[in-house]
Amino acid sequence: MSRLPSALPFWLSLCLPPLAVLGMVFGGWTIALLPLSTWWLFTLLDAVTTPNRENPDPQTDDSALLWHRAVTLVWFPVQFTLLLAMLWYVPRAAHLGTGESIGLFFGMGVLSGTIGINYAHELMHQKSRLERLLADLLLATVLYSHFRSEHLRVHHVHVGTPRDPVTARYNEGFHRFFPRVLRQCPPSAWRAEAAMLARRGLPWWHRANPFWRYGALQAAMLALALALGGRSGLGLFLVQACAAIWQLELVNYIEHYGLTRRHLGAAKYEHVLPHHSWNAEHRASNWLLINLQRHSDHHYKPDRRFPLLQTYPKAQAPQLPFGYPLMAMAAMVPPLWKRVMNPRVKAWRKRHYPDITDWHPYNKALNPVA
Repeated sequence: MSRLPSALPFWLSLCLPPLAVLGMVFGGWTIALLPLSTWWLFTLLDAVTTPNRENPDPQTDDSALLWHRAVTLVWFPVQFTLLLAMLWYVPRAAHLGTGESIGLFFGMGVLSGTIGINYAHELMHQKSRLERLLADLLLATVLYSHFRSEHLRVHHVHVGTPRDPVTARYNEGFHRFFPRVLRQCPPSAWRAEAAMLARRGLPWWHRANPFWRYGALQAAMLALALALGGRSGLGLFLVQACAAIWQLELVNYIEHYGLTRRHLGAAKYEHVLPHHSWNAEHRASNWLLINLQRHSDHHYKPDRRFPLLQTYPKAQAPQLPFGYPLMAMAAMVPPLWKRVMNPRVKAWRKRHYPDITDWHPYNKALNPVA
């Protein structure tokens, strides 16, 4: 086991909000600084830093993780304050044109999707009521509150099977995946929560259904956007939310593309194993994404805090050729993505399931057009 990694590099995300402020004040080319830094700066840092294959002691006590946890705790007030400032300032800024305003809120969405939703993902897996509340607040700022229910009650249970909407099917391009997920995930999350309530002997309309909380928080955000920025502010807020959701689903697309669990018959599947998630050992993008790229271990121990997530050798868990930021850009060009990833999926099949010679039944179940 290696020593616990320093918390400081994970705080690099706090260098990004000032770029949004620069864009607000100066406009012009400066509005591109935020999205370009999020995508390309950390990709460049990945190229000049060495891969991180060190594993800290997973039994490290929470008391040693104070500064690691703190970055996820302070992010909501930072993001919320920045968003409110933009909603008030940008619609009134005479020096900003319509295109610049939209560009600013697109960049804000890249930030709230790449950092905000990712931190919400870390927080929702913890037992602390404060951390779960912060997760709900972060998701409400991008109008995607159902993600908590979908992720905890559907994705972690059914990943790699036809019952998980966000497991990207083999040969399914992102531009088909995205609308399918937007269509399938909310009702899937609702059904999962209704089933959970039914097991407790409660009806779906009971106040314990988190969808009432989700709706109230999202309505409050929409009202706040309208109050601060008027109709134009509300429109810009929606631009931000759409960009954030797009960023999240790009990551979801990457994480399990083409990876399926063995069907055991009678609607049963093998347990989730390390080889059912794509991983990346790239150091800088793991700083940005608080080790989300150690995704196999996250599925093994969902409540394990991000500094303690373990990496696996290539023989146990498939590795991506680049970090998530660059892979996300490749996913936007389906022919390029398939050229890079489809041979890797086929090699994965030969390595882990050499006895399965006919994948058509799996492809048909997961992707009728594959």
